[in-house]
Formats: sequence, structure tokens, C-alpha cells
Amino acid sequence: MLSAAGLSADEETAYRLLVRTSGAAPAELAEEAGVTEEAAQLVLGSLLAKGLARVVPGEPDRFTAVAPDVALAARLHRRQEEVDRARQAVEQLTGEYLAHARRREAAQLIEVLTSRAALREQLRLMQDNARKEVVSLCRAGHVVMTSQENLEELAALRRGVGFRVLYERALLEEPGMLVNLAEGIELGEEARSLPAIPVRMIIADGELGVLPLVQHTGGLTQLTAALVRPSSLLEALKALFESLWERATPVGRATPGSPLDADHRYLLSLLLAGVPDKSIATQLKVSQRTVQRRITDLMERAGAQTRMQLAWHAARENWL
Repeated sequence: MLSAAGLSADEETAYRLLVRTSGAAPAELAEEAGVTEEAAQLVLGSLLAKGLARVVPGEPDRFTAVAPDVALAARLHRRQEEVDRARQAVEQLTGEYLAHARRREAAQLIEVLTSRAALREQLRLMQDNARKEVVSLCRAGHVVMTSQENLEELAALRRGVGFRVLYERALLEEPGMLVNLAEGIELGEEARSLPAIPVRMIIADGELGVLPLVQHTGGLTQLTAALVRPSSLLEALKALFESLWERATPVGRATPGSPLDADHRYLLSLLLAGVPDKSIATQLKVSQRTVQRRITDLMERAGAQTRMQLAWHAARENWL
């Protein structure tokens, strides 16, 4: 558990024993740990050298632990600084490598992934390594994983990475999708919807994009996808996302200035995204009558006679 602070398993065992006692001699430590006295002497010497233990004043043969918040916190801080410097060096080297590789071979700009396993691993790495924002276009019918299986997005959201996701309307009608979507939105995902989306796509930090080269891979058709690095093509894909995003309907639970509570706003956003009442009811595990009653409440609040009037009022009054 303390390996991240640079401790071996034997050192961690010895340090934990010292923490639980006011002091211990090598022989006592050897007996507690089930090792030889010589081994106990070696591990105590290592703890002394690392600043994790000290000699008990007036008792040169006894040792005690240095407070964990003093000894370990400092070591972890130094380790983190080393990791940060190493990460920066890797990023710099990667940039230099790609710059030279592009001059040597244009094929370095696009790499073809030829299996579902390779594509799944690439999607996992992109989200795990994202630092700022991930944007994606999600069509109905999964290719390598369902939205519920994409645990990397939830982990990235929890560590502060932004996500903007554009969903095809039919995808929102798939079983379990709305519950999964609500979880992502609660963690900070920005979601919108369109009736149809032309291509599946994900772009991480504006630097790396992935999209399937064949949209429909039924039967035994081999899946192929393109990994696109910084280039005019990646810029075009980013522009495509932004143009679709601007035209899409927001889907969410809360927004500053909205007079609606989270549940009503979520229902309204799904309704305006074109999700049928029955699909909303099924996925939210309520009756269709309950969904319709809540929509009627919204219409009465807006003074609307039709759902089209409700949509117009919601846009005018900034309900979404």
C-alpha cells in the first residue's frame, strides 16, 4: 500500500510495527515480523536512511517511527513532483517524435485500428489520459461497448475532465440509457441531442480523434477505425462536432437561472429532444401516465395549449 512512497513490503511491515509501539529493538522487530534479526537490522537501517525511523534518545539499540504525516507526506509529494516532471518529459518527447515522424511519413497522421479490442483499448486510454475535455458523437447501436460499459468517462468526470456528448435521438430510447445519461450529467457531463448524427466520433483534448471507418459492421464484418492525430483532418472533425453541437437540443437536469427543478428540466429536455413518452416512462421506471401528467403540469405552467407552444415558451424563458 505504501509502495507509492518508495517503501518495499518488508519496510512497510517494519514501519507499521514501529508506528504501533513506543520503540522496538531489532530482536523484537524480528520476532514480530517473523524474520531473522539480521534482516530486521537491515530493514531498520533502510528506514533510518529514508527518514522514516529514528533512534530512541538514550537507548541506541531501540528505534521508533517518525510521524507518518511528516515522513510519508513529504516523500509522496516528492514522488508526485517526479511523476509530473516525467509526464511533461513524455509529452515533450511525444511531440518531438510525432513532428519528425510526420516529416518522414504522412501515414503517421492516421493509424488504422483493425479490431474491436484495439478500438476499445484506444477509447479507454484516450479517456484515462484526457486532461481538459473530451467531445463525442454517439449514434444508436453500440460498436465496441455500450454507454453503461464506458466506466472511463465517469472516472474522468470525477477527476475534473469536461465532457460534451451529442446523442442521436434513437440512442436515448435504448434500455437503461436515460439512467446512465442522468448519472453522467450529475457528474458534470454536458449533453445534447439531434434526430440523426452522421458519424461516431470521439476527440480528446483537441489532439487525438477516433472514428470508425465503416459505420455498419453487422455479422462478421471486420471493424476498422481511424486514429487521427493533429492535422487538417482533425481540425475538420472538430469543426463538424461544433457545428452539430450548436444545432442540438440541450439535455440536462439543472441550469443557472432556470425556474424548473432538476427533474422537470430533465423531463422537458428529453421531450424536446424527441424522446417518446413511452421510452421516457420505461427508462425512468415510472408510468406513461405519470410522464404525461408532468408534461401537462409544465404546459399549464407555461400557459401552453400544445407541446409546440411549450417548446417555444421554454426557449423564450430560458427553461433549458
